[in-house]
Amino acid sequence: MATGTVVVLGGTGFLGRHACAAFATAGADVVAVSRRPGPAPDRSGGPAPDTARRVPLDLLCADTASLARLCAGADTVVNAAGAVWGGTEQEMADANTHLVERLVRTLTELPGRPRLVHLGSAYEYGPAAPGAVTDEDHPAAPNTPYGRTKLAGTQAVLRAATEGDIDAVVLRISMACGPGAPPSSLPGTVAAHLAAGRAEIRLAPLHAHRDPVDVRDVAAAAVAAASAPAGGPATGRVINVGSGRAVPVRELVDLLIALGGRPLRVVEEAAARGTRSDAPWLCLDVARARRLLRWTPRRSLEESLADFLTAAGATPNRPRPTRQPHPHREGRT
Repeated sequence: MATGTVVVLGGTGFLGRHACAAFATAGADVVAVSRRPGPAPDRSGGPAPDTARRVPLDLLCADTASLARLCAGADTVVNAAGAVWGGTEQEMADANTHLVERLVRTLTELPGRPRLVHLGSAYEYGPAAPGAVTDEDHPAAPNTPYGRTKLAGTQAVLRAATEGDIDAVVLRISMACGPGAPPSSLPGTVAAHLAAGRAEIRLAPLHAHRDPVDVRDVAAAAVAAASAPAGGPATGRVINVGSGRAVPVRELVDLLIALGGRPLRVVEEAAARGTRSDAPWLCLDVARARRLLRWTPRRSLEESLADFLTAAGATPNRPRPTRQPHPHREGRT
């Protein structure tokens, strides 16, 4: 349930901070768990000091007994922890797979049954054909360590839910953007160059299409998943969370530069293979989220990027208020 006690693992990270804020707004008693207490809340959209209790715990080293003490009495557990960029395959396996397996064992053994909302990744699907809209029945065949380790964590959750051992929903998230995006992300890299007043930025070839969704809309989906009836149609299911439209990455970069209001020449050059995905196309079908969670993305890409720049300390050229564009390819409804 969205109210009661909500434990957010990875509660000071990008997704976790916004999840904490959304659950606090819904009236929950929020416990934010992470290895470090985290920076003081700021304009990035994280929870105010009085909206979440901070519990420092190294989740990668935490055994099931420690996790049990943490989750005992919780109504909802949100797993926003994980490793993305810059880690080795073993580090990704530890954070994205082994931690999830321990968490599942812990929840199985608890006398109560909190709802687990597991934040998965669209990169679990692996490459999609250009123009395709990927729904939840698409076979998962990731070709990167990140995708494989995230998929293994999701599979552990789904197995336990199918067997009736836990009450869980998996949200498979596309490219999250918005306030507080990490400096290592593409928007973070562009924003840093804009803030420094640089004339040029060198990036890997921007040929891909991605499905960007605002991180606050992702947090709203987590609240909706926590609120779905136990044993209802959402239980034990994978649910896509995205905008439902594919955006050229070059268009995203150009929009961010335009919002930044400073000239910045983009130079595309060959680079090392990425650690997340080499897939040229990502577009998610979000019909299941609308149907089972009554969720739909609310924020346009322009609003998301403008709020990101504001949170980063810039003064963006604000677009006129617009509604979220209707997805050009929605898939099945």
